[in-house]
Amino acid sequence: MSLKECYAVLGGDYDGVVSRFHGERLVQKFALKFLADGSYQLLQDSLDAQNYEEAFRAAHTIKGVCQNLGFTRLYESSARLTDALRDGWSAEVESLLPPVREDYAVTMDALRALEASLA
Repeated sequence: MSLKECYAVLGGDYDGVVSRFHGERLVQKFALKFLADGSYQLLQDSLDAQNYEEAFRAAHTIKGVCQNLGFTRLYESSARLTDALRDGWSAEVESLLPPVREDYAVTMDALRALEASLA
C-alpha cells in the first residue's frame, strides 16, 4: 500500500499534508508514529474511570494530531467529541463515541497496512 492509498482508505487529506510537510518522507514517518500514540487508550481508560477532564485532554490530543497529519475523518469525529467533553459528560458524548471508535479503527488498520507494505 502506498502512502496515498493509505490516506484514501483512512479518509485523509493526502495532498494537503504532503504539501505542508514538503514531501512524503516526513508524512510517512509521523503517520506511522501514530500507531504508538497512547491517546486513544487514555481516552477509553478515562471514560471508563469517569475522568472527563482527562478524557477531554485525550480527545483534544487525538484531534490535534489528526489535524496535523491530515487524518480528516478521525479529526472531524474527534473534534466533535472534544467539544462535547469540554464541560464534562453529556448525553451527546455517548452518541459521539461510536464514530470516533470506527474512524480510529479504520485509521489504525490503514496505517498497519502501510507499515506492513514497507517491511
